[in-house]
Amino acid sequence: MKEIVEPLLRWYAKNKRSLPWRDTKNPYYIWLSEIMLQQTRVEAVKGYYERFLKRLPTVEDLAAVPEEELMKLWQGLGYYNRARNLKKAANRILEEYKKFPETYEELLELPGIGEYTAGAIASIAFGQRVPAVDGNVYRIYSRLRADDSDITKGKVRERIRRDIADIVPQEDAGSFNQALMDLGAVICLPNGTPLCGECPVSEQCKAYQAGNMQAFPVKAKKKSRKIEEKTVFLIEYQGNYLLQQRPESGLLAGLWEFPSQEGKLSLERLLPLLKEWGVDAKQVELLGSGKHIFSHVEWHMLGYLIHLKKFPEALQGDFVLSSVEQMVQKYSIPSAFSIYLQKILSNGLH
Repeated sequence: MKEIVEPLLRWYAKNKRSLPWRDTKNPYYIWLSEIMLQQTRVEAVKGYYERFLKRLPTVEDLAAVPEEELMKLWQGLGYYNRARNLKKAANRILEEYKKFPETYEELLELPGIGEYTAGAIASIAFGQRVPAVDGNVYRIYSRLRADDSDITKGKVRERIRRDIADIVPQEDAGSFNQALMDLGAVICLPNGTPLCGECPVSEQCKAYQAGNMQAFPVKAKKKSRKIEEKTVFLIEYQGNYLLQQRPESGLLAGLWEFPSQEGKLSLERLLPLLKEWGVDAKQVELLGSGKHIFSHVEWHMLGYLIHLKKFPEALQGDFVLSSVEQMVQKYSIPSAFSIYLQKILSNGLH
């Protein structure tokens, strides 16, 4: 494994990706980028990263931002607890440390920061000799060693992390960790055929020598996602739309959504339900189907646009009436409902 260090660093010096958070030692910038990149593609993150820093350029700004505004800044990135943990950690940094913590051990104590993120910040921002081991590195390691251990198991991950820690160079830990990130992103690919002809460490790779790169890494099969069907109601009254806030815990906690109900309701089943709610609809339109995939569940949705003659008392209290402008600027509506939000924005349904 030690033989990969020099060729990997030489390759990285010539081929490193140009990214907005590269070429900085600012730990806040590096931290933000690493949190945004969790479960999200690099290209999708770039715009969010720049907008976020323009509005919240310091840890102090992040700690002070109202949660509703924070959720709006994060809207579309998903996994919203990442943003909440950023704010919690920012407050803790200011209250307990007075400055950005510099050691791996201190970083690991902050909300939302695990071993990989702590390693990335400590090595890139502060030059600490610690590894940053994520899915890319598990894959690279398992191919280099032709290791058929199940990388979803904790003991295997810990062993790999120890082995990588042993070869992190003292002088350039941050570049080494970023080189592994880039190698996994552009060469040692997770799906399809890895680009072994362009790999700087193919001579050290046992899987490449045996011609069985696709056999690695070994993972236990994931459980199939649960499918949930729901009917989504876009309820319009005088150019405004009904929104409700999701519970403070659970999936998409605290975000705003269009009202919905479990199951896919046909128009014949919908009309009696509207009467039960006391809703006097002057027009009901079918908006079609939508699907959103979370890590553990899939939503299969059917949407209706319902124009109201008057606003019923039964819908008052737990709901807000929002203009289209407020929806865009104020309320954080998760991307799960983007197909219906886009219909409002693009088709002028107001």
